[in-house]
Amino acid sequence: MNQSDSTPFAVTIQNLTKKYGSLKALDKITFSVHKGELFALLGPNGAGKTTLVRILTGLTRPSFGIAQVNGQAGLVPQALNLDYDLTVSENLLIHGLLYHMPYPAIGSRIRELLAYTEIAHKARATIRTLSGGMKRRVMIARALMHDPEVLFLDEPTVGLDPHIRRKIWSLIKRVQGQGTTILLTTHYIEEAELLADKVALLDHGTIVALDTPRNLKARMGTYAVDIVDDNGLATNYFPDKESARKAMLDMGEQGRAITLRQVTLEDAVVGLTGRTEK
Repeated sequence: MNQSDSTPFAVTIQNLTKKYGSLKALDKITFSVHKGELFALLGPNGAGKTTLVRILTGLTRPSFGIAQVNGQAGLVPQALNLDYDLTVSENLLIHGLLYHMPYPAIGSRIRELLAYTEIAHKARATIRTLSGGMKRRVMIARALMHDPEVLFLDEPTVGLDPHIRRKIWSLIKRVQGQGTTILLTTHYIEEAELLADKVALLDHGTIVALDTPRNLKARMGTYAVDIVDDNGLATNYFPDKESARKAMLDMGEQGRAITLRQVTLEDAVVGLTGRTEK
């Protein structure tokens, strides 16, 4: 269900709940995403990220609550669901036809998006011949065919090597730069830290924290001191480098490896949920 164009929000969620029998995949989730914002959902497997995206894209019905998207939406699902026997251009053509785009406009839109995603040289290649990173770019191009106002990316870089992931990150920021609102689900904490304007941490179907990456990190401190010894890894957090250095001198003992570093979003995720991700 769409809101009026006057709202500043692209996505509005109020008390959204999804039950599977006695299991609550989502439990009274509430948040809003501003137009043009890149909003990331972080959380362990089973936290409810994909369920939320499926509800927002009409693939799953909520048990109760409100889930509103203002404008047309595009979806890049976690699973690669391209037609492997067709070419890159043919996959985009079918998508355009399904969205009732005027046929003369489809060809120009395909050329535009293939150039935009830097895969124009693969226009006539069948999907099965492409690398994983190329397939992901085709998925994004396909989702953009009908020029959606809101783009849902469900684990868009899962399984890709670091070099290709960075290319996808660059593409995602370019899409946002065109004014598209993006809701991203990811297991990669550094991905959310680099890309997102806001981050929501989900755990067991509830939001345990929602803020900017910078503010979430600030909850832990500014600097961290990692101590590795026979008992494992322990991390202490400090408001400034001076207090962290002083603590390092006090902690210095044989048999310990001690490291000083800046706080990352992963520290906030571990501290707020008690669990880590990839």
